[in-house]
Amino acid sequence: MIDVKNLSKSFGDHLVLDDITESIQVGEKVVIIGPSGSGKSTFLRCLNLLETPTKGTITFNGTEITDPKAKIDQIRQQMGMVFQHFNLFPNMTIRKNITLAPVRTKLLTQAEADDTATTLLRRVGLEDKADSYPAQLSGGQKQRIAIVRALMMKPKMMLFDEPTSALDPISTLKIEELMETLKKKYTVVIVTHNMQQAARVSDDTAFFLVGEVVEKNATSEIFARPKDKRTEDYITGRFG
Repeated sequence: MIDVKNLSKSFGDHLVLDDITESIQVGEKVVIIGPSGSGKSTFLRCLNLLETPTKGTITFNGTEITDPKAKIDQIRQQMGMVFQHFNLFPNMTIRKNITLAPVRTKLLTQAEADDTATTLLRRVGLEDKADSYPAQLSGGQKQRIAIVRALMMKPKMMLFDEPTSALDPISTLKIEELMETLKKKYTVVIVTHNMQQAARVSDDTAFFLVGEVVEKNATSEIFARPKDKRTEDYITGRFG
């Protein structure tokens, strides 16, 4: 699904990602862990070019999206992105928030979008919030709406950037349950600081440190038998 080769990203003189080469297979469920400042979110945002790599190439579903000729807006429609802070439009109803993009891009007619929105809202238990505004929802409800908004574009891949870091434990559990259902249909990449969440929701885990991938392995292996001492120290809380 994603093939990353020699990816580096700098902000001025600050090197954030350093020559990363990694692949994510179709149907793979990957969690990216690591301390703050390790480049996790920057890497995630590079995958759909919300951040432009300084060098290297990224190929998505057979298309090199770092090629200047790539139709990145069309490609992004296939990569659902869920942010830490929801990014809902405060002046629009929930229905409008989640139908705006598929209608504007002509993926769906307004009637089709409304029907799909109703189905997805029912699926996440928020059908009764369709005509509410974001300010009337809790943080957990907003995050479920953000996930629905991404699903409206019928993506092949879902990217989550710290999706539960601002949520209470009950809301976190509901989001994890929703992500668990998504695992059956989508390729999923999740950035999180939550070790328990990483162990629960992923098939594979990558440990980032100072812009490098120190270790990537099956989640069960990396948590039980990490190969790198730095990974072990981070997972067991001895890091730093």
